[in-house]
Amino acid sequence: MNIFEQVESNVRSYCRSFPVVFNKAKMSCMYTDDGKKYIDFFCGAGALNYGHNNDAINEPIINYLKNDGILHSLDMHTTAKAEFIECFKQQILDPRGLDYKLMFCGPTGTNANEAALKLARKIKKRENVFSFMGAFHGMTLGSLALTSSDFSRNGAGTALDNVTFMPFPFGFNESFDTIGYIENVLNDDHSGIEKPAAIFCETVQAEGGIIVADISWLQRLRKLCDDHDILLVCDEVQVGCGRTGTFFSFERAGIVPDMVTMSKSISGSGLPMSLLLMKPELDCFLPGEHNGTFRGNQLAFVGAKAAIEYAVREHIYEGVKEIDKIISKFIEERILPLNSTFTHRGIGAIHGIDFSKSEIPDACAKVAAECVRRGVVIERAGRRDDVLKIMPALTIGADELNEGLDIIEAAVKVIFK
Repeated sequence: MNIFEQVESNVRSYCRSFPVVFNKAKMSCMYTDDGKKYIDFFCGAGALNYGHNNDAINEPIINYLKNDGILHSLDMHTTAKAEFIECFKQQILDPRGLDYKLMFCGPTGTNANEAALKLARKIKKRENVFSFMGAFHGMTLGSLALTSSDFSRNGAGTALDNVTFMPFPFGFNESFDTIGYIENVLNDDHSGIEKPAAIFCETVQAEGGIIVADISWLQRLRKLCDDHDILLVCDEVQVGCGRTGTFFSFERAGIVPDMVTMSKSISGSGLPMSLLLMKPELDCFLPGEHNGTFRGNQLAFVGAKAAIEYAVREHIYEGVKEIDKIISKFIEERILPLNSTFTHRGIGAIHGIDFSKSEIPDACAKVAAECVRRGVVIERAGRRDDVLKIMPALTIGADELNEGLDIIEAAVKVIFK
């Protein structure tokens, strides 16, 4: 029995999929104690969009530490915070014509969603909130109430109230109008469903199975919220920071959410950080009304500024389009022909191969395990974890990307002989 099995809690999960000990990582590769290389198609669940230990991000962090920069300051004013805010405004918000106030929350994505949830209810004075089937918004009680997975919800040990789940455009007959259904619910005085303060939406449901919402659907959702005085909250925790080919995943639809939640890759380096963006008129918390000891990670501010500057300078987000082409072509030409039951969904640098209709039990789990055995770190998503989730760094080179894809093909061929 190793030290992890002997001492660490049973709740540990990812290490069960990757039963090795990693001790080094650089950009798109991770290395074990014995020097074996693994190509990372997992990216820290989306926290490492710019790769592991990216020199352009690490060097400013190291210099900040060497110069005795402030490491903890609650929400006091610091140079690191001021420089990040200025960079974010000038490089991200202003070019997109976005006017948002920034709220620095506790260090993880669920903290940003908790803040948005609390703020929406405070502003609209309504308790109910709409979320979508297939949604994942976090594991603390408020965010968990917004999350649809039975497995995740069963860990709460208490009721998860005041959230109504609406149908996402997936898994229904194509003629079923999900926005029309929500409209009917809101207009029907006998629907039995209370009008929500907000609707929380991922434009791409990552944990839900790489389900990409159609542009027209997102535009209709925005209009529905406007028509019914409902706040639209876009959760950009996993698919933001360029993952879909634009900094915000909602940009492709030309919509402006009332609130935006961010975490994971916003820090640039994998350091904990979360952020709530809100329209200025929604900035209604009283001083200290929502706080946390570790809001505003100073090292993360330094990394976040460096990451944005690096991504803009190197045209990283535009480069995602090429990653999209390579992955899409690979799946369409080399994976789907292997079995008529396979399907593919994806956008930018997040794609999924759906094995749910295959005749082999637990096919996705078997393919993922074979990928890991051959040197690719990759995870699963979706209903019953039947979707193989391909999520490389936005900075990955063509050679490493193709090497990893070749391993996926070999793994599929082993399982589907």
